[in-house]
Amino acid sequence: MVTGVDEIQKLNKDGLDTAMKSFGTLSKGMQAIAVEVADYSKKSYEDGTAALEKLMGVKSLDKAMEVQSEYLKSSYEGMVSQMSKLGEMYVDLAKDAYKPYETIFAKVTSK
Repeated sequence: MVTGVDEIQKLNKDGLDTAMKSFGTLSKGMQAIAVEVADYSKKSYEDGTAALEKLMGVKSLDKAMEVQSEYLKSSYEGMVSQMSKLGEMYVDLAKDAYKPYETIFAKVTSK
């Protein structure tokens, strides 16, 4: 049970410190995710452009189908890989953002 003004002030300060740590973690994590998405978008655009240039240079329908199939396969595999990586980044971000609150919850439940 909370008693006294000093203890209430300490709890408020601890809560604010915890929230700021969590916010800092969220901010850094979201920046890392934004950089990852931007890098993937740039690479995807470059790959698409290269595939289009290659497609423009083919002389037969069979070769065009082959170039397009290769591009679609590599594009799909890249997207699945990127989505898995982003999913892991979001999970890690959620875990890291929760860590500062673990000590507060431990204090509350132990009393």
